[in-house]
Amino acid sequence: MSDAPPPVPALGHDEIHVWRTPWSGGAGEVAFASLLAAYAGAGSPSIERGEHGKPRFPPPFDTLGFNWSHSGDVAVLAAGRGPEGFEVGVDVETVRPRARALELSKRFFASDETAMLEALPDVERLPGFLSLWTAKEAVLKAHGGGLSYGLHRVSFSLSAGVVMPAHFEGDVGPASGWRIQPLSLGEGLVSSVAWRGHERRVRVFTFPL
Repeated sequence: MSDAPPPVPALGHDEIHVWRTPWSGGAGEVAFASLLAAYAGAGSPSIERGEHGKPRFPPPFDTLGFNWSHSGDVAVLAAGRGPEGFEVGVDVETVRPRARALELSKRFFASDETAMLEALPDVERLPGFLSLWTAKEAVLKAHGGGLSYGLHRVSFSLSAGVVMPAHFEGDVGPASGWRIQPLSLGEGLVSSVAWRGHERRVRVFTFPL
């Protein structure tokens, strides 16, 4: 069996590639490492970890930004190219009953976001909560600060199930510099991908194990 990385579609500066794969005992992370080696090309280095655990490539390979997330038995990888230090973040959550969604929102979200969730009909509250949660996580994972930065410091508006950046505090701001896009990964999953900079086409692929 060849150890060569698998072929991947060409990834330009106008796209974000998202890969979905099963997650079982870390097998998804192994698959992602092979995909990233293929994107990086000859001389692909080992994946490093930032201060808060975010995976990355060292210079000069840091023009390829990437991030992964998993929930239940599904994992997703997002990758994009940009200037040195380009970053992308992704989060996926499995839809399941969350009786404490409003309690979590009051504890971790901005007050305006909690008010928006409280105003929603019951049937729309969980999807709204997960849309906000995955958008926040995607931004903070791209930024590199993770949850320790504070979910309330990246706030969004929520209208008809669509989240839009509203106010980002500190060095993650301004909100206008970010692009956040929901991902359609199938029933039972809510996911978002985020990056700084211009609009890009997001393409979703499947990596079977």
